[in-house]
Amino acid sequence: MNLLSPNFRWLRDEYYIKKSRMKTQKLLLTALLLTVMWMTGCEEELSVHDPGNLVPRTVDQDPSLPSITVNGAQLHAEAFGNPNDPMLVILHGGPGLDYRYLLNCRAFADHGYRVVFFDQRGAGLSQRFPFESYTQEEMYGDLAGVIDYFRSSPSQKVFLLGHSWGAMLATAYVNRYPSRIDGLILGEPGGLTWADVKDYIARTRKFNPMGENLNDVLYLDQFITAGQNDHAMLDYRFDLWSAASNSAEAPTGNDGKNPHWRSGAVVFNAYLELGNQQNPDWTTELDQYTTKVLFIYSENNRAYGREHAVHVSSAFPNVQLFETLNAGHDMLTFPAGWNNTFPVMLEYLNALK
Repeated sequence: MNLLSPNFRWLRDEYYIKKSRMKTQKLLLTALLLTVMWMTGCEEELSVHDPGNLVPRTVDQDPSLPSITVNGAQLHAEAFGNPNDPMLVILHGGPGLDYRYLLNCRAFADHGYRVVFFDQRGAGLSQRFPFESYTQEEMYGDLAGVIDYFRSSPSQKVFLLGHSWGAMLATAYVNRYPSRIDGLILGEPGGLTWADVKDYIARTRKFNPMGENLNDVLYLDQFITAGQNDHAMLDYRFDLWSAASNSAEAPTGNDGKNPHWRSGAVVFNAYLELGNQQNPDWTTELDQYTTKVLFIYSENNRAYGREHAVHVSSAFPNVQLFETLNAGHDMLTFPAGWNNTFPVMLEYLNALK
């Protein structure tokens, strides 16, 4: 073939044109891929095990969070009001929730109380510990440590306000140390003996097992597996379960999902196992606590009701029962329940102040 012929020059020109087009297409494709990688952050793979990627960081991972260190644990905590006013310690539910859903209780600070909030050991944004380390003694020690940390003088009065599991913890502490606490507000503790706790838990689980919220949890659970102390992944799964337990199908009658930062799945499982092993009874010394106790139950919690409230509260020698209308189990979180309950709680505290 004559290399200078018109036919060859045409073939040559076509070859270089196609080669140029292919080179341009490759450059455009490469640029597009690099742009997508930059926009999505794909140049660095994120791990669910790294702090903050799956659930919020805890206080030992994020120094900007307010915290205290007591009894060998760094706890997420803060206080409101005059440090010299009577102290009101708020105890959240769970085990394993956090105090965010109880922040309405800051209102007590405007009425002459030093209001103390803390996420319990292994819960919320507080420091995590191995499953086998959680004990009742640590539980008592942490609460005593929080009180001592914020107490301004030995004569400062101390009141406890506990909700759900927090009400059980408050009762357990008073049962152990009846002379240390000057007043007690309890919001629907499941039970004060382990038999009553199991009875109440069984009633809270009586809703449609094929409900959409629970199905979502079970579906995602197939893809998120974790070991006994994989705190971040277990906490994430616990949040999914919590969403189902607060659905409209659940008998607890809540207005919606509680606002919260992070759940503590390991401490939740640890305390349930401790309960099954030790069968605790937190009523053995309550006859020594003669101060009036304000015991609150809600109108819309079908798993609780007045009958259970009367039964559980009968362990105290001096009780004021109060039913919160237009509210479910989380009667201190949503507007109707809070507005109906706050005046009664304030009146109770002021009478003991």
